[in-house]
Amino acid sequence: MQQGWLSNWLVKHEYDIDNPEEVCIKVFAQKDNPRIPSVFWVWRSADFQERESYDMVGISYDNHPRLKRILMPESWIGWPLRKDYITPNFYEIQDAH
Repeated sequence: MQQGWLSNWLVKHEYDIDNPEEVCIKVFAQKDNPRIPSVFWVWRSADFQERESYDMVGISYDNHPRLKRILMPESWIGWPLRKDYITPNFYEIQDAH
């Protein structure tokens, strides 16, 4: 893989009793502005995986209906699973009420 690129893997498993199949799509995206087409409209079950990779790695999906953070707070700065992420020295914890 070339430097300056992110890789995103989406694996969709579809099984049939008579004919088990696996579909694997591998997409490369630019590191500075990772944008790839969404497969939400093909496989609705890809919703969580796309939102999770957006939240943790920063990959934006074109035409995704609800692309927002789901694991980290909305105010979180950065993408925690990227290699260039700098861990903050201070975490602000807010009360749930």
